[in-house]
Amino acid sequence: MPDNADLLLSPGWPAPESVRSVITTRLGGVGEAPFDSLNLALHVGDDPATVAENRRRLRALAQLPAEPEWLDQVHGKRVLDCPAEGGDRQADAATTTRPGQVLVVMTADCLPLLLCDRQGSRVAAVHAGWRGLAAGVIEQAVAKFNQPGDQLLAWLGPAIGPLAFEVGDEVREQFVSIDPGAASAFRSARPGHWMANIYQLARLRLQRLGVGFVGGDDYCTVNDSRRFFSYRRDGVTGRMASLIWIK
Repeated sequence: MPDNADLLLSPGWPAPESVRSVITTRLGGVGEAPFDSLNLALHVGDDPATVAENRRRLRALAQLPAEPEWLDQVHGKRVLDCPAEGGDRQADAATTTRPGQVLVVMTADCLPLLLCDRQGSRVAAVHAGWRGLAAGVIEQAVAKFNQPGDQLLAWLGPAIGPLAFEVGDEVREQFVSIDPGAASAFRSARPGHWMANIYQLARLRLQRLGVGFVGGDDYCTVNDSRRFFSYRRDGVTGRMASLIWIK
């Protein structure tokens, strides 16, 4: 039986006392292969009853103050202001200033990014796959804080590592055309193909925005099959969750 340190990861960042955040692994749930075991996504083909039980377990294990604001992620750059009115949850980031409002993004190789300000007055959760990253989802989320960048803290959660993320020329060009400095995040693998460092690409964006603290980036979802789901590795698989809220 895995211990709690394997079930939930805690960001190692200097967030204020009022901010709470956790990241799930694939461990501690009731799902069966290929969704074993703590799959939290309803859109991947898993049994809805199993997902419901896993979400219940997450809420108890993380001592969440409310049901998370589950998003319909589409690899875009829209940021949902929560609490959100109506049923439209199509967004790849969410933000709130309301205590007890739990924000969440789900990933299985894409980069989860958590944000807060030094006062603990606003938090955000961001799903930053390469498409959303290139489109500016980080910039959109940071803009919601309406504060100088040095007042913000960021944490990069488990994502595909730089030795596993092979992309084509067209992906590299999207980043380099916006920021020539992004070329440093790509290493030639073979003709027309590059190994991309999604952590470095995110850090470059955050640095350009002047974000005062950026932590994380020491995981690889592809290579750590015991703890993490990976779409690139397995194809049909579950999703982890990265959550943040104000106490």
